[in-house]
Amino acid sequence: MGWVSFFANPARFLRLARFLIPLFSLGAIVAFAVGLYLALCASPPDYQQGETVRIMYVHVPAAWLGLGLYVAMAVAAGIGLVARHALADLFCAAAAPVGATLVGLCLATGSLWGKPTWGAWWVWDARLTSVLVLFFLYCGYMVLRGAFEDEAQGAKAGGILLLIGVVNIPIVKFSVEWWNTLHQPASLLRKGGAAIAPEMLHPLLVMALAYALYAGSMILIRMRTVLRARKIALRREES
Repeated sequence: MGWVSFFANPARFLRLARFLIPLFSLGAIVAFAVGLYLALCASPPDYQQGETVRIMYVHVPAAWLGLGLYVAMAVAAGIGLVARHALADLFCAAAAPVGATLVGLCLATGSLWGKPTWGAWWVWDARLTSVLVLFFLYCGYMVLRGAFEDEAQGAKAGGILLLIGVVNIPIVKFSVEWWNTLHQPASLLRKGGAAIAPEMLHPLLVMALAYALYAGSMILIRMRTVLRARKIALRREES
């Protein structure tokens, strides 16, 4: 737990954020530029879906990051509840809007992809429904957190909701294996290696990196803004 205590110091975190924010931001710009070029221009159309498959390069990384951020928030919530980490709750509050946006983008692009592929904008598929539940969990956390006048109570209630909501993550992940769904099974992390052609896999991974760097920079910026606002408010109270 030494690393947890190390980053509990706001001043130390701000110094780290000052270094990482421009690095992540620049990396996101470069990765998006390269990824979008590879996805839209260099990668081939799918033999079944044609050009429609290019929605994958926006849809799939948004799903990955939306799931990953929720897990990270749940871990941070657990640390905050147990170890009273000074920045754990702040991370959750900063990451929630980013995660909700990514899951919302996943649902929107999935609907656009589903119409030409399945013939419907929406079906109550197990994967779609569980991702919708994930979106509601993000929104519910933000609403619950702001429903209390006492910020500490709101953080505690929101953290408990995050921990309870973790049960939905394996449902999202394994729904295509547990039930008969319209979604195809895992094509990246599977026995025998990835089932995606390299010319499609590489743009997908670059786009996933771009999403991760963007999410990281946005979360750090939001956290830094709140810490600076608190610092200014404290100085005003002291004066």
